[in-house]
Amino acid sequence: MNRFCFRFSFYFLSLWILALCTVVLFSACKSQTGTVLCPGSKQLTGSHKAGQEVYKPLVEESVSRLLGAESTTMATGPAPKKICFVGVENYTSEEMGDYKEQLYEMIDTAISSSGQFVSISRRYVDPAIRAERFRMDDLFIPENQRKLQAALERDGQPFEYLLFAKLTSGTTVDNKDSQRDYRLSLELINITDGSSIKEGCDLSKAYNVSLGAKIRNR
Repeated sequence: MNRFCFRFSFYFLSLWILALCTVVLFSACKSQTGTVLCPGSKQLTGSHKAGQEVYKPLVEESVSRLLGAESTTMATGPAPKKICFVGVENYTSEEMGDYKEQLYEMIDTAISSSGQFVSISRRYVDPAIRAERFRMDDLFIPENQRKLQAALERDGQPFEYLLFAKLTSGTTVDNKDSQRDYRLSLELINITDGSSIKEGCDLSKAYNVSLGAKIRNR
């Protein structure tokens, strides 16, 4: 009888320990931790949408191409030209969330630090656009460009160029797997004579569900 009770108690204790370990392990898996990534560390790649692995190289290459084309196509002067960056249009199938603001800042910083342009602060540009109730497409009309220019001149922020950024995507589906081709286009318009240059960059990303695609695209 004592041996039976001992075995039963041991069995019950083992189950209790196993259940406790399971709860602790499950809780540890559900908890969130944070790690500060050092420069050069491996970055996280989005499993369902584009992230820094897509946007960062798109911005770097697109801006580089635009600045290169601008320096050879448009007249250059002794001083940096004043530019009004009016925003980023998202025509992809994805919601960008907070990355839309991040993308704006990345482009604006890269343009401003080039030495070829001086960018008007967004704190002036956004209120002027809202006051005139302009949509992005409205600013391709010369009359509206002059209205925006006049509004910013009243704030002491004249400009010579308008910059538009547009993000698009195209998706190819292969059963459960897919490939999304992203393109960032930058269009620079000289509002004095209406001339413009447009440059962009493409980047493709695979989204894998099947085992074969995961192995193939590692």
